Amino acid sequence: MLLELEKRKQPSRRMLYLTPVISVLLTMIAGATIFSLLGYDGPGAVWAIFFVPVLDIGAWQDLGIKAAPLILIATGLSIGFRANVWNIGAEGQYVIGGLAGTGVALATWQMEGWWILPAMCLAGVIGGALYAGIPAFLKTKLNVSEILTSLMLTYVSIQLLYFLMRGPWKDPEGFNFPQSRMFNDSQILPEIGNTFVHLGVPLAFIIAVIAWYVLSKTVFGFEIRVVGAAPNAARYGGFNQKRTIWLALLAGGGFAGFAGILEAAGPYGQMVPQFPTGYGFTAIIVAFLGRLHPAGIVLGALILAISYVGGEIAQSSIGLPNAASGLFQAMMLFFLLATDILVNYRLRLGGARSGGAA
Repeated sequence: MLLELEKRKQPSRRMLYLTPVISVLLTMIAGATIFSLLGYDGPGAVWAIFFVPVLDIGAWQDLGIKAAPLILIATGLSIGFRANVWNIGAEGQYVIGGLAGTGVALATWQMEGWWILPAMCLAGVIGGALYAGIPAFLKTKLNVSEILTSLMLTYVSIQLLYFLMRGPWKDPEGFNFPQSRMFNDSQILPEIGNTFVHLGVPLAFIIAVIAWYVLSKTVFGFEIRVVGAAPNAARYGGFNQKRTIWLALLAGGGFAGFAGILEAAGPYGQMVPQFPTGYGFTAIIVAFLGRLHPAGIVLGALILAISYVGGEIAQSSIGLPNAASGLFQAMMLFFLLATDILVNYRLRLGGARSGGAA
């Protein structure tokens, strides 16, 4: 008997939150199968990527460091996605934010003071927001798709990074390596206790809580939801759609830029050509895995952070290729989008119903 899809009378709230779990499980099954067919230890790969980082207490610090930028970027993206504004260029805004903060660091390299790090962070937020302002301007003035413009600007930012690292910002004492100077002590994020977890990690979780409050308890959050769900009702209610587009893109860019400078002033301690890590693209998966809710985004970010850390463990333990974690992340998004159909439809066996349209 064939499976058929039957339209639900209303979207299933249970499936809305259950499908992310199903997508993760399907990712594990598919990943184990694929890597087994490729000649690797498939079940061992799944164990190393998804379970070892959780069971190994020593890896928890890495999970927090990897999850922090994902939480920040995905939270910013979720604001736009809720408003039906599709910012796909968070990776570029992340890079520009890191560069803007690095510019402040290089300008104050021979200085010391408590104010330098906050100035770097502010520059990162402004840099990311201004870069997101380009697609916002093109969208509101010329009705150009923000999907295309934000995505293409990502590659512009990467080329700008390469130019600065190989030219004006190259460390004169760096033995001709394409990298900036190392940040001084006033420009580095302080570590918490006796760990190597930097201050940006708890900041990311705090910002997620603030974002939850703003989106669920304020007029701005209500405006975002209404514009995304019912544009005509939003216009009738006096909400300005163009203003919402600007706010959504600037917020997404600002969050991404903040994540960028936290990475530069935290794990890297300088700016390097390897700075584009794919966090901006991975954060899209995190946002949808978390159902655009800050609490869900935190959980989604931890799951994706597990895949990053687990991918590194799998490389050293069973010889998995470097692209393994990216493959698992891509499958996770694929299965999430595929299983989302169960929110509005239910599976039925053909012939099991007496009537009605399938």
